[in-house]
Amino acid sequence: MPDATAVTTAVLDDMREESDELDLLVAGLSASEWASPTPAEGWTVAHQIAHLNWTDEVALTAATDPDAFAAEVGKALASPETFAAEAAEEAVAALTPQALLVEWRQGRARLQEALRAAPAGTRLPWYGPPMSIASMATARLMETWAHGQDIADALGVTRRPTARLRHVARIGVRARDYAYFVRGLRPPAEQFRVELRAEDGTSAVYGPEDAAQRITGPLLDFCLLVTQRAHRDDLAVEAVGTDADRWLDIAQAFAGPAGAGRPPKGER
Repeated sequence: MPDATAVTTAVLDDMREESDELDLLVAGLSASEWASPTPAEGWTVAHQIAHLNWTDEVALTAATDPDAFAAEVGKALASPETFAAEAAEEAVAALTPQALLVEWRQGRARLQEALRAAPAGTRLPWYGPPMSIASMATARLMETWAHGQDIADALGVTRRPTARLRHVARIGVRARDYAYFVRGLRPPAEQFRVELRAEDGTSAVYGPEDAAQRITGPLLDFCLLVTQRAHRDDLAVEAVGTDADRWLDIAQAFAGPAGAGRPPKGER
């Protein structure tokens, strides 16, 4: 079994690489491109980066000042549907794109430093259950990839899938029951088998081998599904079993309220 510290370091490395790749995509944008609308209604490219910067700062607060983070949770509970969007709007209104880019770079560097310095076994408070350092890094990577997809779609850019998608898929699988709970539903007791094909020919596999209910499809498509960046009808993800089929309609890899997702391409 891999050493826990080595696993955490590897995830943190991947988290940094995911942000660096997105940084390369946005660093040279013009002012009009920063203002391009993304698939998230009301959000421009600048809003997407502002949101990532804000979430990195909140994660840093969770890692360094739990009491202050508790206050942030209070704000979220007071307006669960709008608090994230309001924070992004405030940042876009206050900062130029270049100033926002500098803040994002500095903020994510501080978060990397804090997470790497945290003692082994640390559990960080979050909007759901407390998280290990590796889980926090995975969540930040997932969100960076997902919002990066919104930006890529806005700019008409096709991104090359990387091995980092395995982190996104893993958190999507682990969040299966949460997707039910957040909708007031009872999750099925039976575990699913999830078998995903990566573009390099390898597989990402989760769940018991003998599970009767199964999910199969491309790794990229599954990640787009659980981050709600594409509609199920536009993806080659398939289910065997009633419960597994239902899960594909509600899956979400992120904390917070149930997302509206994206409409099918024919309805946009």
